[in-house]
Amino acid sequence: MKDVIRVGILGLGVVGSGAVRTLQENGEAIARKIGAPIVIKRIAVRNLVAKRAVEVPAGVLTNVASDVIDDPEIDVVCELIGGVEPAHSYLMRALDNGKSVVTANKEMMAKAGHDLLLKAHEAHRDFLFEGSVGGGIPIIQPLKQALAGNRVREIMGIVNGTTNYILTKMATEGADFGDVLKEAQAHGYAESDPTADIEGYDAQYKTSILASIAFNSQIDPADIPVEGITKITRKDMGMADLLGYTIKLLGIGQADDAGLRVRVHPALLPKRHPLASVNDVYNAIYVRAEPVGDVMFYGRGAGSGPTGSAVVGDIIEIGRNILAGGTGRLGCTCFDSRSLLPMSSLVTKYYVRLRTHDRPKVLASVANVFGDFDVSLESVEQRPQSDDSVDIVLLTHRTIEQNMMSALDVLGRLPTVIAVEGWIRVEK
Repeated sequence: MKDVIRVGILGLGVVGSGAVRTLQENGEAIARKIGAPIVIKRIAVRNLVAKRAVEVPAGVLTNVASDVIDDPEIDVVCELIGGVEPAHSYLMRALDNGKSVVTANKEMMAKAGHDLLLKAHEAHRDFLFEGSVGGGIPIIQPLKQALAGNRVREIMGIVNGTTNYILTKMATEGADFGDVLKEAQAHGYAESDPTADIEGYDAQYKTSILASIAFNSQIDPADIPVEGITKITRKDMGMADLLGYTIKLLGIGQADDAGLRVRVHPALLPKRHPLASVNDVYNAIYVRAEPVGDVMFYGRGAGSGPTGSAVVGDIIEIGRNILAGGTGRLGCTCFDSRSLLPMSSLVTKYYVRLRTHDRPKVLASVANVFGDFDVSLESVEQRPQSDDSVDIVLLTHRTIEQNMMSALDVLGRLPTVIAVEGWIRVEK
């Protein structure tokens, strides 16, 4: 029986500092929960003299990654540096060296996690990654364990705090996208280059991870259609509110007999939906499965404390497995190979906002185009503008996306239509 679990950490940034602080402050209780203390033996950083958010004992820091990866006394390597490389190569080598691994690296897990999980299985070592999705929200472990006896039909989540903060501010304050983005950057909720967040790529990585686990199929993030929030306007926000909806950026995975539908895009959600009230930087993941029914996981989706908490939870799990001689029992569960269905075949409702000339029979010509493509209209609002134009806002019944896109293309070329100013999918 080991008398101590020795940990090495790659990276001491936001997440690394949160994990170290948690281990320092709660070390005594954690030792009792595991049956042995956790000792941080080495931490690899780029700059040895940079200011740190936490203090560590002298001699723990190193600027050589191999001091962590190749140390024979280290049992668990935590990768908290981000990106695909060199993180992927570091962890492959750590597994080759007989170490279990923890990561919070969403991009690496989405793009190269399958190989790492297979390597861990071959090495009979644990590879845990709870912090890669949802920050401090437990979701990976529940999908792999507590809900493992279920057949997941749908998983839908608000998995990016930056975009949720921006959309919340736009909805509650009537602000423009650009102004709220600057505010989010000033508060540290958005990076100086916010592309990964506002264009949906961060949510794409996380949705890839969740859908792969939920549907037991390897899903490449590059195969997931993605749309960001840059085209959402305060006018759309106001109209959604009047119609009884709110707008959220969603990562969605759905399974039926035909295959899988996995996608990331803004959507109108009915205000009664559990995800509709998730605001600011909070995240939530909603799961519909059989036989459990509907469950939702909610909390802070990023940050030093929440994500550091998830990392420490994984370390504790591995520590218990090491002491019990049971490492390697949670490998890759992507044993199915289910096909991804194209977006063109999606069936859902749509919100559309057109700017048209204020003339007789304009609405009739618009309705005729939709009818030509078998798109049925549920409701229509007309709002005169100050420049003798009209905003026409429509909600459709459920229809095939390919038909909808064809109708919008024709509408955009009608002489009576000034512009198709926006369209957004509507989720039930």
